Amino acid sequence: MSYKLIFKELNEERELSSKTTIRDVLEDLNISQETVVTKQNGDVVIEDNEIHDGDEIQIIQIIYGG
Repeated sequence: MSYKLIFKELNEERELSSKTTIRDVLEDLNISQETVVTKQNGDVVIEDNEIHDGDEIQIIQIIYGG
């Protein structure tokens, strides 16, 4: 079982363990939840969403400035 992860230059298939959530992926990549928006199969989702076999997870960096 696997899912596709897209973040910046990263575009790879990753192994999927049972009950993996978006939060788990962000923690694994050492990314703060407050600095990104996550999409699961094209839909914006919260960090508690569970990832399923074949899902595409896209992490989008939020740009701050002023």
